Amino acid sequence: MPTGLKTYRAKRNFTRTAEPAGQGHVRSTQDKAPIFVVQKHAASHLHYDFRLEMNGVLKSWAVPKGFPTRKGERRLAVEVEDHPLDYANFEGTIPAGNYGGGTVMVWDRGTFQVLNDDPLSALKDGKLRVALAGTKLKGEWTLVRMRSAAGRRKPQWLLIKSGSDAPPISARAEDQSALTQRTLKQIATTGASSAKSKRKPSPSPSMVMPAHSVRETKLPSETRGLPRAKPAFVPPMKCELVRELPKGREWIYEIKFDGVRALAIKEDKSAKLISRSEKELSAKYPQLTEAVAHLPCRNAVLDGEIVAIDAQGRSSFQLLQSYNMPGHEQTPIFYYAFDLLNLEGRDLTRLPLMKRKEMLKSLLASAPESIRFSAGIEADSAQVVREMKARGLEGLVAKRRDSLYEPGQRTGAWVKFKWSNEQEFVIGGYTPPKGTRAYFGAILVGYYEGKQLMFASKVGTGFNHELLESLYGRFQKLVRRKCPFANLPTPRTRDASLGLTGAQMRHCTWLEPCLVCQLRFSEWTRDGHLRQPVFLGLREDKCPTEVVRERPK
Repeated sequence: MPTGLKTYRAKRNFTRTAEPAGQGHVRSTQDKAPIFVVQKHAASHLHYDFRLEMNGVLKSWAVPKGFPTRKGERRLAVEVEDHPLDYANFEGTIPAGNYGGGTVMVWDRGTFQVLNDDPLSALKDGKLRVALAGTKLKGEWTLVRMRSAAGRRKPQWLLIKSGSDAPPISARAEDQSALTQRTLKQIATTGASSAKSKRKPSPSPSMVMPAHSVRETKLPSETRGLPRAKPAFVPPMKCELVRELPKGREWIYEIKFDGVRALAIKEDKSAKLISRSEKELSAKYPQLTEAVAHLPCRNAVLDGEIVAIDAQGRSSFQLLQSYNMPGHEQTPIFYYAFDLLNLEGRDLTRLPLMKRKEMLKSLLASAPESIRFSAGIEADSAQVVREMKARGLEGLVAKRRDSLYEPGQRTGAWVKFKWSNEQEFVIGGYTPPKGTRAYFGAILVGYYEGKQLMFASKVGTGFNHELLESLYGRFQKLVRRKCPFANLPTPRTRDASLGLTGAQMRHCTWLEPCLVCQLRFSEWTRDGHLRQPVFLGLREDKCPTEVVRERPK
């Protein structure tokens, strides 16, 4: 197997998707021109995948806006992982909940020639001038690698129409497969192409458990006396921050995920994801929402966390922020469920935690791959902390084994223990840019004490150009004349470098305190400021007035 396929294979579960596994198939190119393929991919966002045969694999780029046809016209192309050669004939639907879930069409295919250099040398140098001889694309295009920038996980290229203009693609050809002549809708309806495919497509979750034919889950005897309740949003139970992880057999531990808390609600054929502040997240994470719709039950309410997983298997809030952002590789995301509040119309919140988790584990045994069970860890607390720190995780949640689910409450039956400093803050303004930085210099953040917004820090780290531009656009709709912070300007007796003087405030732009962000920092100072704060991303799941300074008990 070519080493370039390791990333490709790591991202896919081939028992759940009919995509080729790439088991060492290398096409003999002696006396044959190398192939290219363009696949139209209706995933969470429609885009085109451009692939060139090189060194036994398909070098690949995601082109969000499609191919340019007029000379000099250019489009963004994001380099993604190598694909196996037999992927050139893959056409069908990747099941919901799997990486890249959606319908794939072989939009065009043919052969190509690199005009400016040896193909691998040209790739290494970052400039590929290619002549395509396809069914739809005929002529010359150039791929040029752009300068790398902070925050980009994959190299970005420009796909430029060079040579002469290409004839525009007709509406009919735009939605017709070059392999089977089917439309995207027909491919989604009839499934994978049989052309040159010896592998039997694996059944997708929608085939195994279509929402309209799932029977009600058989409930255990303990639920018979529980009240009936329609599956609906309830305020999630809260954790209390503590200085020490509790010990004893009455506690179990769970990984503290660095993601977005959400309830997953299924009612008959409909499904939705709702944040802890009761915001609808279904449209933002359509693949997870569809996976919820295919849970093997008629009705359910799950509590869990939407997370993106990095290369080391850790949840990453920063990666989740880049999900579906233009110019970023689509990050695999998952819903880790840790509690079950309602099943088949029965309110389970009066059951003890361990019984709810037992029922949840049973429910998720045949759930789509993207919905995962967050198991409890039963071990010595000191050993658990050592293991979790060694793996680079940020904290743990401890829960009483017999705890009931108390909506919206922070009772101490659930606690969180963190060895890294990270929490939410409210954005109340920004400073002007300096040097080569565009849009703004630093954001000004704080937290609430009662009804007063208290200034905590200036934050100028953690931004790339795309993020600066995106945030600046949102800021312009929130500009106000008065400073929203109750404790500014900073008294002269304190560290002026961490605060704001009256003179500095005259150059700031103030904002309505509507946006919540996540920060990581080294410590709080005695004056209530943050040292070395780093911006991780915006939080859409928390109300600004709920943001307070977290003080462990």
